[in-house]
Amino acid sequence: MHPPHTDHPAAIDAALVRQVLSGRAEAFAALVDRHHARCLRLATHLLADSDDAEDVVQEVFVRAYRHLGNYRERDKFGAWLTRILVNQCRTRASRNARYVALDPAVHTADLVVSADDDAFARRAELARAMQQLVPEQREALVLRFSDELSYDEMATITGVGVSALKMRVQRACARLRTLLTERTPT
Repeated sequence: MHPPHTDHPAAIDAALVRQVLSGRAEAFAALVDRHHARCLRLATHLLADSDDAEDVVQEVFVRAYRHLGNYRERDKFGAWLTRILVNQCRTRASRNARYVALDPAVHTADLVVSADDDAFARRAELARAMQQLVPEQREALVLRFSDELSYDEMATITGVGVSALKMRVQRACARLRTLLTERTPT
């Protein structure tokens, strides 16, 4: 099933949702195609385990399909789906007791660099520092900088107030700065 002809992503998603709700279940495949890569990237950042991330993304799309009737078109489908994803990652992480234990190998797999390359080393160092943040701070950083969400979008997804999210991001950045400075040889 091809998405409707329009350039606005939210309009495409809304039209696909309407098609699914009107009985064209195959339109859901187009929604999966449109959002799978972003969901997998976000889940991998939040869970730091590619197998867990893949499982969670599968669960998210099953849950989204089952609850598509609860989706309100005034919301962006991507934000609604991300809210489900974040909640599923939280559930999985608490069950596994390893929320956002970032694995540098997972987060550098897309880089084509040698092991002694500075970019590789910096990215691995950042991943190790991220492991030391509290889960709420890691989640806020990932949503803000990896998924490039506004604070209002983050608040909608997480159920946390904008000011609290800003504070989490600020504290996470300060903590990362300290951790990375401590590890930098003088």
